[in-house]
Parts: sequence; structure tokens; C-alpha cells
Amino acid sequence: METSKLAEMRTTYIFTPGETSTWGLTYDLVETRLRERVIDEFTRLQLEDNGPVRGSAMYFGFALGEETLEGTAKLAPEGISLEDCTAQSAAEFVQWLRKAVVPDGVAVWFNTEWGLEASLPDAAVADVPRPRLVADFLAHLEATGFLD
Repeated sequence: METSKLAEMRTTYIFTPGETSTWGLTYDLVETRLRERVIDEFTRLQLEDNGPVRGSAMYFGFALGEETLEGTAKLAPEGISLEDCTAQSAAEFVQWLRKAVVPDGVAVWFNTEWGLEASLPDAAVADVPRPRLVADFLAHLEATGFLD
């Protein structure tokens, strides 16, 4: 597929600390960092009957230019996803995530909705400039095999 068409493809990107690590994620932390970035960003916490962690999720908006993408943060399993976004948007989001939410020295792993459907393993997000991140995300989309 042409790179320009591939760059327009949208899917959900899922970011996690990996199986043996933690970010110490809290909903207060995510909300605070989002509001430091854009004061009127929307957030909504959904708690289930069985407590503040199991079954809970925080839904939020993440403004990128004129577009606001929707995301979800979960404490168990720990991670943050960004829905219906391009590789470029995902790269910008994960750079913010790494600076604002993830503790220094802790890894960020990713997969996509398509990657999960194709049984691709999670992959580490490289600490590289945005153009390289976009290239890594595009290569992941190609590896799903859903683009043919």
C-alpha cells in the first residue's frame, strides 16, 4: 500500500507498561496531565459496582489541532488507548504520554486493535523522534496483513 494511504488509516492504539512493569497510573494523574495540556479537555470516570479499579475506566478527549480524539485509561489491566487515530496522531500522543504520565525510565509498549486481531505481540515504543515513531507504527499496520 502507498505510504500516503497507509498514513491515513485509522485504528485504536493501545499503550501499556508491559507485563512486568507499572506506570503507577491513577485517574487523577491522567486527568491532571490532560488539563495541564488543554484546560477544558473532557474526562469521564466510569466506576463499576465492584470498586474503583476492577471494571473501571476513564474516558477522555485528546485535542490534536482541530480534531479531538477519544481515549480510555484503565488501571487494571493498566494502560491507555487512543481510538480511531492515525499513526501520526498516535506518535504525538505517545510522546505526550511518555513526558506527562509515564515515570522516567519505564518502558511504553504498544499494539493496535488490528494487531490484536492479527495476533501480533506487543512491541516496545522506541524513544526516537516522531518521524521514526510514525514509521514504526506504519510498519506495524502493514504487518497486520489487513491492508491487502
